[in-house]
Amino acid sequence: MFQQTIKNFNINFNVLNETNSFSSGDLITGHVSFDLTKETKITSISMALTGRANVHWSTGGGGGRRRRRHRKHHTAKLDFFNFKSVILQENSDTGGTAILQPGRHLFPFTCQLPQGDFPSTFRGVFGQILYSLTVSIHRPWHMAKDFVTELNFVNRINTNQPELHAPLSGSNSMTLCCLWCASGPITMTVSVEKKAFMPGETVKIICQFSNASSRTATPKVALQQKQICYTINKMSKRMVMKNLASVTGEPVSAHTSDVHTAIMLAIPTFAPLTISNCIIIDVDYFIEVSLSVRASSDLTVLFPIILCDTPVNAQPPLYL
Repeated sequence: MFQQTIKNFNINFNVLNETNSFSSGDLITGHVSFDLTKETKITSISMALTGRANVHWSTGGGGGRRRRRHRKHHTAKLDFFNFKSVILQENSDTGGTAILQPGRHLFPFTCQLPQGDFPSTFRGVFGQILYSLTVSIHRPWHMAKDFVTELNFVNRINTNQPELHAPLSGSNSMTLCCLWCASGPITMTVSVEKKAFMPGETVKIICQFSNASSRTATPKVALQQKQICYTINKMSKRMVMKNLASVTGEPVSAHTSDVHTAIMLAIPTFAPLTISNCIIIDVDYFIEVSLSVRASSDLTVLFPIILCDTPVNAQPPLYL
């Protein structure tokens, strides 16, 4: 069997950075290695570098065979690139095959990612964006054996955009009503030091609360992720909201004013980057700051933020 002939196959990359990621135009170098248990004829060893996106979801139908017949499936696929090259190729002068002896074998390779505005790697509920390197070993009278490894592709945005460094602020207020009585207002003013963050970074949310009502209000901060998948013509779409992280602050007592506090929210290291350059998949993020009051809807302020792979410094304060 082929699996018994070739063992311990590995695709090894020369690391470009500490996150082991690749971007548009990067030169990828490395080697493939494997062990042979016996003398083996190899026609060629080829390599394919691919980038693609796909989405799929269904609507209607439900349980039961009859209902499943009426289920509608929505799909879309995009191919960003598909480049092929050869690592080992024998010519006709040698019979078209290479005879490799038992033992360890190592073959270096070099390939380059194309230039382009390609979206970052992503795996979602109804869609994914994948980049991969496939090495295929071809033998006479055998089907080619493929070995696939995924690449962590990052779309590096221009972090010099002023709006990414500028602080965000917002406010909201509400009045509680019980029958014909109305309480004093509950107000919140919130600010975030900038718009762009990296996974693993901690966001500092500065809050000012006033609670003139007779009920305690509890502040909460959450990182919300919004995934939207589209068909190619965008006639259909599917949205998913996910809460990736949340923190509860100290309660704001009734009849208190000018309560100042800072709430720290850690962005998970596993959070995918923002995706806004793919026609079938969008990934957006929001910081949701809310005041929760018993027997009432929450008072909320939303901040749209961007997750990127490059540090972004907050804009320094202006002094008059």
